[in-house]
Amino acid sequence: MVGRLLGQLRHSLRHELVRVLLVALLVVAGMWGFLELAGDVLEGDTRAFDRWLLNALRNPEKPEWPWGPRWLVEVGRDITALGSPVVLTFVTLTVVGYLALQRKYGAMWFVIVTTAGGGLLSQLLKTLFARERPGGVLDVPYVWVSSPSFPSGHAMLAAVVYLALGILLARIEPNPLLKAYFLGVMMVLAFLVGMSRVYLGVHYPTDVLAGWTVGLVWALLCWLAAWYLQRRGAVERDR
Repeated sequence: MVGRLLGQLRHSLRHELVRVLLVALLVVAGMWGFLELAGDVLEGDTRAFDRWLLNALRNPEKPEWPWGPRWLVEVGRDITALGSPVVLTFVTLTVVGYLALQRKYGAMWFVIVTTAGGGLLSQLLKTLFARERPGGVLDVPYVWVSSPSFPSGHAMLAAVVYLALGILLARIEPNPLLKAYFLGVMMVLAFLVGMSRVYLGVHYPTDVLAGWTVGLVWALLCWLAAWYLQRRGAVERDR
C-alpha cells in the first residue's frame, strides 16, 4: 500500500515537473518571438504585410469602413468590447470577489497581480515603442483610440485576463476534457478580440500578434511564479 502511494506520488511529481518545463519553454519561445517581431516592426520589415492585410479588410468604396455589411461591423465592435478596460476590469473584480468569498486568497492574488501587472506592462511597451496607429483611424466614426499602437492593449489584456481565468478553471476541474475546453474557449475569446482590432482598422496585424504573445508570456510567467510560491509554502494550495 505504501509502495503504491509512493509510486503515485513520484508519477505526480514527474508529471508536474514536465508541465512546468513545457510552460517555461513556451515563455522563452514567446519572449524570443516578441523580440524578433518588435525588431522587424522597428526596422519597417512588416510594413508591407501590415498594409496588405488592413487594406484587404477595407470597404473599397469607403476605405474608412471595414469590409462587409453594417451588422458585421457591429459584431466587430461588440467583440472588441470584450477586451476593453471596462469589461476586463468588471470581469476581474467579479472573479476576485468570488475568490475572496471562497477564501482562495492565493488564486485571488494570482488574478490581481496577473491583471494589474499586465496592464502596467502594456502601457510601458506602448510608451517604449510609440508606434502610430494605422493612417486615418482617428477619422473613423465608430471607434475611439488614444494610445500608441504597438502592442495592442486589447489583444494583450484579453490574453492575460481570459487565459488567467482559463488556468484557474482548469486547475479546479479534474476532468481533462473540461480542462482543455475551458482553456480552448478562453484562447478563442482572446483570438477573436485581437482579430476584431485588425478588422476595425485600429491596429496593424503585428500589433495584435505582439499583444497575444506578450499576454501569453505574462500569464504563463505569473503561473510559474504562483507554482513556485506554492512549492515554497508561501501561498496556499488549491483546496
